[in-house]
Amino acid sequence: MPHTPLPNALHDSDTSGAAALAVPFTTTPGFSTLGEKFFTRLQPTPLPSPYLVGVAPAAAALLGWDAGVGAEPGFVETFVGNQVPHWADPIATVYSGHQFGIWAGQLGDGRAIRLAQADTATGPWEIQLKGAGLTPYSRMADGRAVLRSSIREYLCSEAMAALGVPTTRALSIVGSDAPVRRETIETSAVVTRLAPTFVRFGHFEHFAAHDDVASLRQLADFVIDNFMPALRDEAQPYQALLREVSLRTADLVAHWQAIGFCHGVMNTDNMSILGLTIDYGPFGFLDAFDANHICNHSDTQGRYAYSQQPQVAFWNLHCLAQALLPLWLPAEDAGKEGARDAAIEAARAAIDPFRDRYAAAFFRHYRAKLGLRPPAGGDDKVDEPLLTSLFQLLHGQRVDYTLFWRKLCGISSQDASRDAPVRDLFLDRATFDAWATDYRARLRAEQSDDAARELEMLAVNPKYVLRNHLAETAIRHAREKDFSETGRLLAVLSRPFDEQPEAEHYAALPPDWAAGLEVSCSS
Repeated sequence: MPHTPLPNALHDSDTSGAAALAVPFTTTPGFSTLGEKFFTRLQPTPLPSPYLVGVAPAAAALLGWDAGVGAEPGFVETFVGNQVPHWADPIATVYSGHQFGIWAGQLGDGRAIRLAQADTATGPWEIQLKGAGLTPYSRMADGRAVLRSSIREYLCSEAMAALGVPTTRALSIVGSDAPVRRETIETSAVVTRLAPTFVRFGHFEHFAAHDDVASLRQLADFVIDNFMPALRDEAQPYQALLREVSLRTADLVAHWQAIGFCHGVMNTDNMSILGLTIDYGPFGFLDAFDANHICNHSDTQGRYAYSQQPQVAFWNLHCLAQALLPLWLPAEDAGKEGARDAAIEAARAAIDPFRDRYAAAFFRHYRAKLGLRPPAGGDDKVDEPLLTSLFQLLHGQRVDYTLFWRKLCGISSQDASRDAPVRDLFLDRATFDAWATDYRARLRAEQSDDAARELEMLAVNPKYVLRNHLAETAIRHAREKDFSETGRLLAVLSRPFDEQPEAEHYAALPPDWAAGLEVSCSS
């Protein structure tokens, strides 16, 4: 049965005759069954004169809507937070976390409000408004999001999904001219996000920090029972949960590295318990390849540089392990000789598979990008010299990452005269020729079929990614109330592996002015 929330002043039945949005799904309590230690019930703060910026067709389809749902009565008012429908039960959740490696204490949904959990044919989807106003967890912030950051999150959430990367989704953006102060005065926006759950590592850290083992167990049971039910049959389900999260996180970060994605702010409160890409803030895709690229202008120490992402993910898993430790180390046993050491060893055993899983996923992605078959006997180290020399080459010459992989698809295993499209990306072509000789030898050794391999490589090496200058162009148009570029870019990014002749300019090298763009934690 749909969940009926407590009465409130903004119900659609109480909004002076405002049109109610018809929904194709039912809702269930979901996270709100956990109880009010975990969240606060509250209302979104209305925004004046809202207008639709965009609806993502693929995300709308997850809820059972078509692409035209944005024109339906009540859509804009619902997804800006100006009217709360009867199927909603708005809550903001509490969590804590480590930020830039330092314990930050209590955090929580400072500007995100979960409307409901929708039960659909595609599974459960939490519907969350980001930028919907103050919550008890806003601290010194204003509870708002700006149009700039909302467009970036909207586009990248859907772009990542099209690339096959596990991610939260973005249903829509609704804007308002209400002013918001960041470095300058900007305008407000609310992006509606979707995920099976928005539970983060930080949710567990919060209850562990408060020595609330009962709530910690309740949260772990919620995740297992709703999203990983097979773990309930394990002898140690909580250790199995930690192991499963470690494996999912390894797969996720390996995929990030393969597509050249930099998250920018991998705090523990920005790590999904389901292994999803979550919280698109100061992210970026690599243009010129720099293994040490820092996409976040606020990251002055380079903690979250591209090359550091796997290590940071593993560090974050240690924080999660520490939080979960009380679930297999009861307080009455904590002082017993050997008990704590045994519990810590169990935690290490649960997260150590991250290393092998990451390495396996890393090599799997890069073999696919190179069009290579798995080595005989499954020894990934066979590929290591070829990949290491390639990364050194790309890094040394700052070759455009996305263009390199796309143009490499057309290389021949027999004929070096076909190298020109990719070879011309290098200033020192002789160094490329030396690497290509080794690569070609490997292709010939496995009797690679050029035509078949090219098709396989084109299916994993995207032509279109959300480069910063593309997002910035869409943002500049949107500030003038022209949302057509946001829509065009979304359409292109929804087919990242396809040749789209009419969109060729979206795949070009970045213009000179793109080098001056900076993204930071400000949003």
